[in-house]
Amino acid sequence: MNTITVQDLKKRIDSGEKINLIDVREPAEYDEYNIGGKLVPLGKIQNMEVEELESLKEEEVILHCRSGKRSATACLLLDAMGFQNTVNVEGGVMAWQEAFE
Repeated sequence: MNTITVQDLKKRIDSGEKINLIDVREPAEYDEYNIGGKLVPLGKIQNMEVEELESLKEEEVILHCRSGKRSATACLLLDAMGFQNTVNVEGGVMAWQEAFE
């Protein structure tokens, strides 16, 4: 697992780079505020229900949550399932909102 700051993530998004951004929060949290990632709640990853992510095993997968704790757990779980390049967003959505809102 690597890490990325919200500033570096925003630069990459703003440059138009194709990014595999996964939001591991719950649907209600996602509906309330999101930064455009694909919603795959941590519970699904914990239950190994990751079929929708299988095609990304060899690619960089950037994961975020509210504060960075759940996404760090998700990174470790995906690493154990054979994902090659997981990246945790430091500080999660809270850091994003603090920096850009």
